[in-house]
Parts: sequence; structure tokens; C-alpha cells
Amino acid sequence: MAKSQQTFNKTEKVKKRLKKREEKQKKKEARKQAAKDNGTSGIPMAYVDYNGNLVDTPPDPSMKVEIEAEDIVLGIPKKEEGDVEEFDPVRNGKVSFFDSSKGFGFIIDSENNEKYFVHVSGLIDEIFENDKVSFELEKGMKGMNAVRVKKI
Repeated sequence: MAKSQQTFNKTEKVKKRLKKREEKQKKKEARKQAAKDNGTSGIPMAYVDYNGNLVDTPPDPSMKVEIEAEDIVLGIPKKEEGDVEEFDPVRNGKVSFFDSSKGFGFIIDSENNEKYFVHVSGLIDEIFENDKVSFELEKGMKGMNAVRVKKI
């Protein structure tokens, strides 16, 4: 005598799927009925005014500002001679921790006492704990990383 392949769990899943379909169809019908009753045909329009705010009235075309394509600058503007560099790219610090077997460690900046991650791939000289080093900062996946690290 063969056992039925239809298990209780399978029948429950089928019932649940059918119930979900019915609920979805009921919601669809309710939305259609609400649209007929309210007289709306869909999503109301929203406009953006000249200050970037959302409004329900269209913007006044007389206030439109013409911009020529030559006036648009793409990229970073070039530095003028009078511009001052914000910070020195080469920083000094002290190695607070370095595990040579795992190939990473941390350097504490001498100026602002920030702790920066350093990887063995960013080393120029071999470093150990409590060494004074100079390094540069580079944006990493989880924050700023010390790169081009060398002993002082």
C-alpha cells in the first residue's frame, strides 16, 4: 500500500497561497471602487518650485532662468594661487599596535590623537610598536587608512 505524497505541510502552503491571492484581488477591487467613488484617476501630480520644494501648483514659466551649457562646470574647480592648502598631507604619529603575523595595526596621529588603521600593503619601512612614523591618509572602506608609512 503506497503512502500519499500529499503531506499536511504541502496542503497548508497551498491554502496559504490561495488565501493570499484572494486578499490581493480584494484589495485591487477596493482600490478600483475607491477611485470610482472619489473621481480620481491615479496619482496626483506634484511639482518642484524654484527653491526645490514640492508644491501642488505648476511653476510660473515667466520665472524660468536660462542657463547656457558653457556656464556649467563639471568636476573640481582648479585651485587659484591664493588658495591655502587645508592640511599637510604628510602626518606624523606613533604606532600604538602592529601585528606583523596578521599584517595590520594602528597609528595614533600626534596632532589630533586620532587612531588610523594601517595595513602591511601600505608600509614603506618595517614598523613595530612605539615607532615614530610619518604617513599619509587615504579613504578606506571603514574610514581613513594610513598609507605610505615610513619610520622617522
